[in-house]
Amino acid sequence: MPENESELFQALSDAVVGMDEDRARELSIAAVDRNIDAYTAIERGLVDGMGRAGELFESEEYFIPELLLCSDAMYAGLDILRPHLRIEDASQRRFKVVIGVVEGDTHDIGKNLVRIMLEASGFDVIDLGRDIPAQRFVDTAVSENADVIALSTLMTTTMDAMAEVVEKLQTSNLRERFKVILGGGPISPAFAKRIHADGYANSAPNAVKLVKQLAGVPA
Repeated sequence: MPENESELFQALSDAVVGMDEDRARELSIAAVDRNIDAYTAIERGLVDGMGRAGELFESEEYFIPELLLCSDAMYAGLDILRPHLRIEDASQRRFKVVIGVVEGDTHDIGKNLVRIMLEASGFDVIDLGRDIPAQRFVDTAVSENADVIALSTLMTTTMDAMAEVVEKLQTSNLRERFKVILGGGPISPAFAKRIHADGYANSAPNAVKLVKQLAGVPA
């Protein structure tokens, strides 16, 4: 078992990168037993590990199955540490993202990766799932008092559904209230600009960087 906090944080990070749920759970229990600040253990251990996994994914050393196993290890540790967050950490309002795959598309692996990495980075995420009508994105963003609406598709035939979300925000005089970001294989910066979205990301790590930028959080 690591002797000091820095070694424990590094071991937690390594457990996530190594896809080792049992190790992540064991180290998180050790952090609690040693009265180590839970938020710091999450940030410097679990989140750091998920960030490293994302970099490996970007460089094509890891692929989707590996990234999902890394997220399982991260959540194993989070389940232990979250109940021990200080009240001010747990209750502080966090930047909130509504995410989903637009109507007509049921491909959600990419969306799920973005959700995992946003949650790992400390954002509140409302995942609507897939094949979601435009109005539901708008209604949920309003009811949840969200900050960002994140739209995903892998099909060129459903790209217009993204534009429909922006149009509904505009006609409801809500466009200035929410940032709208896009992702998915057929999406380009030019398309995002054309439909007046606020940003585009071509990978899960880049989506996290974009949301951090919009939230004013250091990347």
